[in-house]
Amino acid sequence: MRPDTNRLPATTGKGLAGAYIERDRPIRFTINGRVIPGFRGDTILSALLASGVDTMGTHSGSPIGLRESAAPAITYAHAPTHALPMERTPARDGVEYRILANGPSPGLFSRLFQPGRTLGLTLNANGSLVRPWRAIKGERGASTDLVVIGGGVAGMAAALAGARAGLQVTLLEASPHVGGHSGLFGTQDGENTPQENIAALVSEIIASNAITVLTHAEVFAIGENLVRVHQLDTEAEPVTSRVVDFSARHIVIATGAFERLPVLSGNRLPGIAGAQEAFELAYRYGIWPGHSWMLATSGNPAYRLATLLDGSGATLDRILEGRDHANSRYIEFCKAYGIRQFPGTVPTAITPGQHGRLSVALPHGEPVVVDRLVLSGGWQPDLTLWHLSGGESRWNPKRQRLEPIGTVPGVVLAGSAAGHFTRRGCLTSGLDAVDRLLGRSGPGVDDPVIDAYYETPDRQMSAEASGDAAAPTYLDADDALMLRPAAPQPRHWTQIFRGPGKTPVRVLSEAPQPLSIGAICAGVGIGLIPEESAGIVAQERVALVPLHPASSAQAVTPAEPPPVPAYLADRFGPHAALVVLRHDPAWQLGAGALIFEDEDALDPRRAIGVVLRTRDGKTEALLAASAKKLVVRDLGQAIPAEIQS
Repeated sequence: MRPDTNRLPATTGKGLAGAYIERDRPIRFTINGRVIPGFRGDTILSALLASGVDTMGTHSGSPIGLRESAAPAITYAHAPTHALPMERTPARDGVEYRILANGPSPGLFSRLFQPGRTLGLTLNANGSLVRPWRAIKGERGASTDLVVIGGGVAGMAAALAGARAGLQVTLLEASPHVGGHSGLFGTQDGENTPQENIAALVSEIIASNAITVLTHAEVFAIGENLVRVHQLDTEAEPVTSRVVDFSARHIVIATGAFERLPVLSGNRLPGIAGAQEAFELAYRYGIWPGHSWMLATSGNPAYRLATLLDGSGATLDRILEGRDHANSRYIEFCKAYGIRQFPGTVPTAITPGQHGRLSVALPHGEPVVVDRLVLSGGWQPDLTLWHLSGGESRWNPKRQRLEPIGTVPGVVLAGSAAGHFTRRGCLTSGLDAVDRLLGRSGPGVDDPVIDAYYETPDRQMSAEASGDAAAPTYLDADDALMLRPAAPQPRHWTQIFRGPGKTPVRVLSEAPQPLSIGAICAGVGIGLIPEESAGIVAQERVALVPLHPASSAQAVTPAEPPPVPAYLADRFGPHAALVVLRHDPAWQLGAGALIFEDEDALDPRRAIGVVLRTRDGKTEALLAASAKKLVVRDLGQAIPAEIQS
């Protein structure tokens, strides 16, 4: 393979030639016995995608795409116990890697003869895309005054505001570079370009002695005055990693917003990407697979991708718009470019075509075959860490998204994560976040949102479920691989022979725990979660890794978790009690698994309790006092249980 198989030419304009790669410094590495070319500046993932490897393998009998939000971990061939994320690990010349995933891995014969675009994994087990570092206790890191999570414009503004206030600041960014994702969204009147704005912020941060910037540092757990980080040391050869607990008096969460996955059959086939994801791959690494593409969106900024790619050699067939009468300056720009637009049109299904292409079925007319499909279901604030810290949210029906409410001591949201829309709003919210943490009055947030008459709000995109769909439908683009719940089917005696995870999930209460924010939003969109319950479901079902501040004389270790998280107060009635469950010891029930009175109860609103944790081999749960016989729904199974006396 050539390193430029799926690369745009180096002469591509509008900033899409690959800002992070050095095309005059080619490299080669080996992964699972296959030689992959790339350039200095590539990650393992970007080099694979650029070389045409866009498929992890199969899941539920169908090929599934390789993408930043869902990629297997890797290890060095000479150090198979040292796990690294391929989306954050820089590619190094001459290094040999192995893929780390639960389930069958390809043997030598299959590696030699498998199709060139797949890694050949079989991902049928729950938790196939394992992240081993998430089970590791953090070593004690440096204490600081302010931790800022996220290195976009809001996070950088917050870090600078903290430094100006005399605080020592640690800025944590998961990707290889700070800057965030504002490049796709363009400018409003009077603004500098995103690149100019980011460059000015970066220069000021570099000049500050009070700010420590750590890239390749992903925060995956948060507690009172504490964050847990998986950090890569990319200066080391080979690259090493560690899990670190940083303690801080103040925390700003500036993790931005993510793009929702439209709920359509075949929505995670190879060749599919979100608009933000597609833009970042082109901007950072010059990656754009194929020559023809289609955009299906129910949000406005995705239209800008079409204008940026005009003249690049990638031919846009059409834009499908999921809203009936959408207005936006981005839409008008596309009309000026002569791009065909089809309002009120949602793909009904996507299936694999010949030669690696995609066949997109439409409500009317023949399917359209393209090399690439960009799916954008609009933007949702990333509230994962907010909920882990004990924050609350509620559903905004007008904008069809979860939005944060309330406060958490010592923790403040900023930028798109706080629900702000414009770059100016994100910048000023970073400043306002520090003012709020320090108890100061300030000018507040200036977020000049254009009236909805001119900029139609995002909507979720989904199609009706089909019993004869050729490819699975997923609720989110993450590594949980959560399928759209199947329609209820009559129970059959043969189900007693099915192993764990083989029974089709019918409602979200049966799904493997936890639920992601994206899956919860999708559940609202397709009627599986009532709008008024979405915030409560998010509080109950988002993963919880309890972290608590350590004493100054000891290394950081997880302390005793609180008996009942605050968000569960009165969830199961005023007389709910903490109990220990007795059940089949072959099952280790996951935190967040809901408890019902009988095995036919599936509606989460009928739950009478929830599993809190497993500690010292005992399953602890919060249970309504009236409960007698119990069934725990975990990993799609109904597990009988009783209260241990």
